[in-house]
Amino acid sequence: QSYTAPAGMATALYEAERRTRPAAKTAVIAWADYTSPSGLGMDAATGKLAAEGALRLRAMVRGLPNDARVALFCHSYGSVVCGVAARDLSAKVSDIAVAGSPGMRADRAADLGTAARIWATRDGDDWIRDVPHMEWGGLGHGADPVSGGFGARVLSAAGAVGHPGYFRPGTTSLENFARIGVGAAASVQCASHNTSCAADLS
Repeated sequence: QSYTAPAGMATALYEAERRTRPAAKTAVIAWADYTSPSGLGMDAATGKLAAEGALRLRAMVRGLPNDARVALFCHSYGSVVCGVAARDLSAKVSDIAVAGSPGMRADRAADLGTAARIWATRDGDDWIRDVPHMEWGGLGHGADPVSGGFGARVLSAAGAVGHPGYFRPGTTSLENFARIGVGAAASVQCASHNTSCAADLS
């Protein structure tokens, strides 16, 4: 089982959610209906591909049952897609969590224009930390979502290894995602530098 591809990530998250709250009615959708940049060229540095993907993400969320509570878990360039989509997402989206993010096309979480809670995580040896977090003249994806100034709730990623490791069973990042997914966000484990990430949650 590969936990680095969307289907494997979704399977791992679903199984973790079932362990976290067995009685919860939960479903996990592996959604990757966007084009990821190839390499580190212009496509990777601009928001064009993310904007196109954001249209499809909003449409997918709108198609979910009206009484659904939706949490989005966005990895790598998918977090850019989620950031662009955030302003016009359905109100049924309660949480947006990003992992290994190059940015969300915003300088602050408040600039995303959504009432959803914004979570972020990154492990210490993820190469994405070396990507410049800025936006100038349409290039770059904005501030680092795990930085203090961004204003996201920063989660622990203990046990995750490298850029694709956030959904591997046994990692704190996966357990945190599962708790958010089943409505138990108050019990997440915060990053050591952001120990109040679960403040004001019941």
